[in-house]
Amino acid sequence: MELQIPKGTRDVSPEEKIAKDKIVNTLKEVFELYGYAPLDTPILERFDILSSKYAGGAEILKETFRLKDQGKRELGLRYDLTVPMCRYIAMNPSIKMPFKRYQIGEVFRDGPVATARYRQFTQCDVDVVGSSSMSVDAEIVALVYAAFSKLNLDVVVKVNNRKLLNDILDYCGIQKEKQEPAILSIDKLEKFGTEAVKNELKEQNIDDKKINTMMDMIKIRGGNWEKLSQLKKFLKNSEGLKEIEELLSYAENIGFAINFDASMARGLAYYTGTVFEGLLKNSNVKSSVCGGGRYDKMIGAFLGKGSCPAVGISFGVDRIYDAIAEKQETNKTNTKIYVIPIKALNESMKIVQQLRDAGINTDADSMERGPSKNLEYANSLGIPYVVFVGKKEMEENKVKLRDMKSGKEEMLNLNEVIKKLNSQAAQQS
Repeated sequence: MELQIPKGTRDVSPEEKIAKDKIVNTLKEVFELYGYAPLDTPILERFDILSSKYAGGAEILKETFRLKDQGKRELGLRYDLTVPMCRYIAMNPSIKMPFKRYQIGEVFRDGPVATARYRQFTQCDVDVVGSSSMSVDAEIVALVYAAFSKLNLDVVVKVNNRKLLNDILDYCGIQKEKQEPAILSIDKLEKFGTEAVKNELKEQNIDDKKINTMMDMIKIRGGNWEKLSQLKKFLKNSEGLKEIEELLSYAENIGFAINFDASMARGLAYYTGTVFEGLLKNSNVKSSVCGGGRYDKMIGAFLGKGSCPAVGISFGVDRIYDAIAEKQETNKTNTKIYVIPIKALNESMKIVQQLRDAGINTDADSMERGPSKNLEYANSLGIPYVVFVGKKEMEENKVKLRDMKSGKEEMLNLNEVIKKLNSQAAQQS
């Protein structure tokens, strides 16, 4: 048997897992700082929920993993965390609004495999349900900048509005039934370029004049307010333009820059208003590291009544990890101190336990190797300190602490070691 993992998946080594856990913990800190509470939903959903016309649309269904249980019920692996959250809201109509939740979990898409694109990946979502104010959309922009600042990554947030795109298509004379496929084609502009998108639009029986007018409008240049001013010349009473204007005003007021891009669509069919995308500067990760938008119809549709305002954004942990890994060396272990017994295994085990009881991540040699081999092992994992426990140390009721970075060694009693390491941990936190 040839041992392989499924295409588009990957094993996560301890080194990667440590780094990803730090990313997730950082995001959780920011989410909770902004008032979001945790939620969890099943990986498996009923397929009729995932395939509902209120959910992700035909494009995402092509990438949905579909299966049956032993009772022949149609199920699917969730392709995002938004649809399950909307189903949860619909099943719990007594929830107080606004409902602010974050969720972190694995999602699955049977799509093409490429660099930084996987079939199983972790998403971290924040969503606000119940408020239609653009101040909430601006707060999400602020949250994105706060998160990437804590991750030491430089991000730019692009925004657009689906209503604005529909208004542009209306102005260009593109029929309503052709607008959703046209928007899905527009979403491919950055990836495939203008000519490829024009050819795709022609295949949808949209004539050249309409395509060219549309392209001129969505690729309009200048600063944010200049773009808005130019679009207002063509679009009268555009709700999408009004919402973009409000969002820009709120974001500028709280000190965050946004790049208004009238060509950005995002591919999912459930978006109804604002759409967001976060892209890293100075990184080989060119795909978006976060994205989302406003989806005011999905929850209401599940409830069988009118719209229910909702907006959210999702962070891609795998892409963020790739960006961090290219900039800095990641840790191979969370161990802070490694105990090396020298013919003193029994006494060493007691010391190990005392260090752990003091809250210090501790490991010890269990293979009875010599000091040089143990030092090599600790160094290969990047463990910052080792402790030697031998006859001399036991006689003095002390241990020898070695700083692996500087090579400095000192004889200390165990309480002094604990105090030193806890003091350093407090300074780093």
